[in-house]
Amino acid sequence: MHPTTLTRRQLLGACAALTLPAFAQSDKPVRLILPISAGSGVDVIARASSVAVGKALGQPLVVENLPGAGGITGASAVAKAAPDGLTLGMVSNNHVINPAVYRKMPFDAITDFTPISVIGATPLVLVAGKGVAAGNVKELVALVKAQPDALNYASSGNGTIIHLAGEMFVEQAGLRVRHIPYKGTGPMVNDLLGGQVQFGVVALPAIQAHIKSGMVKAIGLCGAQRSPAAPEIPTIAEQGLPDYEVEGWFAVVGPARLPAAEVKRVHDAFARGFASPEVVEAMARQGNVIRPTSPEEAARFFRSEAARYAALARKANVVLD
Repeated sequence: MHPTTLTRRQLLGACAALTLPAFAQSDKPVRLILPISAGSGVDVIARASSVAVGKALGQPLVVENLPGAGGITGASAVAKAAPDGLTLGMVSNNHVINPAVYRKMPFDAITDFTPISVIGATPLVLVAGKGVAAGNVKELVALVKAQPDALNYASSGNGTIIHLAGEMFVEQAGLRVRHIPYKGTGPMVNDLLGGQVQFGVVALPAIQAHIKSGMVKAIGLCGAQRSPAAPEIPTIAEQGLPDYEVEGWFAVVGPARLPAAEVKRVHDAFARGFASPEVVEAMARQGNVIRPTSPEEAARFFRSEAARYAALARKANVVLD
C-alpha cells in the first residue's frame, strides 16, 4: 500500500472518530444530577441506590444536588451536558410541570432530554406541625376554617408538585390559608419542625423519621392507597375528600441525542441496581414502589403527565416568571 494512501485513510478515520459521541468509560464517574435540594424524597432515593447502581454501571455514581427555580437549574445542566452517558438526571413530576407554570423555559422538557426509565413512585403525605391542634383531615379542615387567612401551609417551591398537591387539598377542602414557598424540601421541613408554618405536603421518605419521632403529625397520604411503609396513615381520600389523589414519581433522563446503546446500558444498570436486595429493602422501608419502565414507555408517560399537570396548573392559576 502506498504510504500517502495509508496516511489519508488514517486521517479520515481520525476525523470520523471526532464526530462520534464519546461513551462512558469505566474509570470515569457518572454524575447523577438531582434538580432538588438535599433531604428531599428523590434525594433520599438516589443516595440509597447510588452504590448499587454504580456497581451495575461499572462506574462510580456521584449524586449532585443542583436545586433552584423549581428544578429548572439542575435540569438545564443535564440538557446542556454532552450525550456521552457521563451526565444523567433523576427528575420527578416537577420536570413536566414546569412548562405549564413558567412563562419562559430555557429548554424543552420533552425534546431536550432522553427518557431512560420511570423508576417508580413515592408516596406523598400531608403533615402538620406537632403544635397544630389537628391530627386528621377533619380536624385540620375545621381548624383552618375557624381561622381564615391566619394559618400557613408550606411547599418546596412555587409551581412544584408539592405546591400543586397542597393547592389541590386547599381547593377541595374549601380553605382560606396562606401559601409559603421555600427553596427546597429541606428548608420547608425545618420550618415545619420549628412551627413557622402549620402544614404541607412532603414525600414520605423525607419526613417519615420526623413522623415516627412525633415532631410532625401525619394527616393523610395523598395517594389512592395506603402505603405498606406506613399502613397506619389513612389516605386523604378515605377521610372525606374522595377525589383527592396525587402520586410522586421519579425517573432517569439523559441529554438529548444519547445514543441508543448508551440508553440501554444505563437503563439496564438502573434496573439491576434497584433490583438489588439492599435497595429493594431500602425502597420498601421508605414506601416506594419500584416498577422501571422501558425508555419508550417513559417517553409516552412524560407526554401524558405533561398534559395532566398543565390542566392542574391552569386550575390552580399558577403562573411564574
